[in-house]
Amino acid sequence: MSADAAPGSTRPVDQTSEIADVERRLLAIGIALSTELSLDGVLQHVVEAAASLTGARFAALGVVERSGARLERFITTGIDSETRARIGELPEGRGILGAATRSPRPLRLRDLAQDPRAVGFPPGHPPMKTFLGVPIRIRGAPYGSIYLTEKESGEEFTERDEEVVAILAAQAAVAIENARLNEASAQWLRQLETLIEVGDSLATEIEPQRLLELIAVRLRELVDARLVAVWAPASDGLLRIVAAAGEEAETLLGLRASLADRAMMRVFEHAVSARSDSVPDDPEVDQSLARRLGVRAAVWVPMPSHGRSLGVIGLADKLGADASFSGEDVRLAEIFARRAAVAIELGRRVARDQVRSIVQAQELERRRLARELHDETGQALAAILLALKPLESQAGEEALRPIGELVMRTLDDVRRLAVELRPPILDDFGLAPALERLSAATAQRAGIRVTFEPSVESGRFPDEIETALYRLAQEALTNVVKHAEARHVRVLLTWREGVAALAVEDDGRGFNAQNTSGHRLGIVGMHERAALLDGTVTIASKPGAGTRLVAEFPTPVPADRAF
Repeated sequence: MSADAAPGSTRPVDQTSEIADVERRLLAIGIALSTELSLDGVLQHVVEAAASLTGARFAALGVVERSGARLERFITTGIDSETRARIGELPEGRGILGAATRSPRPLRLRDLAQDPRAVGFPPGHPPMKTFLGVPIRIRGAPYGSIYLTEKESGEEFTERDEEVVAILAAQAAVAIENARLNEASAQWLRQLETLIEVGDSLATEIEPQRLLELIAVRLRELVDARLVAVWAPASDGLLRIVAAAGEEAETLLGLRASLADRAMMRVFEHAVSARSDSVPDDPEVDQSLARRLGVRAAVWVPMPSHGRSLGVIGLADKLGADASFSGEDVRLAEIFARRAAVAIELGRRVARDQVRSIVQAQELERRRLARELHDETGQALAAILLALKPLESQAGEEALRPIGELVMRTLDDVRRLAVELRPPILDDFGLAPALERLSAATAQRAGIRVTFEPSVESGRFPDEIETALYRLAQEALTNVVKHAEARHVRVLLTWREGVAALAVEDDGRGFNAQNTSGHRLGIVGMHERAALLDGTVTIASKPGAGTRLVAEFPTPVPADRAF
């Protein structure tokens, strides 16, 4: 037995001692890593241990992003601050560094420069020849690599070096995964707390503007965006910013997007999210607006409601070196967009209920006034006429005739006003007879031909629907008399497949339907009245070709009620 070998062993004493020393050091490093709370501190320990245990002059540890596209961390030892400053920007993980990360096994090279995957060194970088790269992996997923160069002995790296660094790489992988799990847990907790806050606000806050502002602020905080803007359609159909959070947010309120911004308009029209990692190079983006806002990368998500979009939430520029947003950012923005849609729907519902209550109160007041005019004022005027009869023999018929004619005209005006306020025939007999009477009265008053063509002659629609259709017919016929210079007007009432429809057509001079300034208030009022009952009003007209107005309301089959 050799004098320098331990009994029962063929391994040299100094080699056995060296292995034991390495094992002790690895154990000590493992204990130190378990007590280190900072991920960067853990990785720095790993890098320094790898260099010390292998005798490498330079060592580095690169951690790749979750996407695997580039390095998010690059920790070194053996390079002083002056040299690091000369090198400039940290590597992105291409060339040999990227190959070592993607490789399932360690990568050992005798000469870096001779490998075809090498991309060279930046100016000021110290010369490096020998190389050992050990991937950091868990369950086959790449987390990064440990890189070693230039053994102080001038020799190449060995299999034993690989084994030692592989243990350190496993420890680094656990530390990275734990850090990411902790980071993800903290992020999910923040998201949950924010969603609970937004949910509570939806339940207690009835002012949609405050809700949208809260959503913009909280979403910006969660995704680390430079700017978040909530876009909603304006009266002209274009999208405008109604809430914003971030740089110069207050100055952006009311800003309109142009139709040239095809990216955002497509998101709005088709209710599908979109992302652009390079806005200045995107032909679908309105570049004038992008330059004004200084946008480099963007995400647009729709605010969905019942298969359509109520608006768009736009995110501009993730804070940090890389302005691009991740798929996780898009998913989170979509969650907030759904909350924003609820806020808008809530605001619209509150506003609609308020207006609906006002309209109902107006109709009740109209009905009361009509009844008073008919029953009290009308009867009083009729009584005056009767009282004039006995006086004719005393004062003379010719003397009292002007007074009688004035009372008759006043009585006619009172009756006409009572009918306009609320025709009793609408309450007593229904919409079709009321429209027939309205058409005849308009023809007599205006001296034009008005024909009423109903396909619904029996049965009753809900009171609100009948009132809305009657008021729309009133407004439409008034506009014809005032503006159209028509000779013939058709009023049509139909019911088909759950939709009650009123059409008013005239052969008048028509107008530019895109420019309704002449009678804009009346048309806006029509749209608003229809919207209260989920109805629609469409107007088709052009100069010299007459006008066609169609109002449609979803309603069940007309019910038989006593006429």
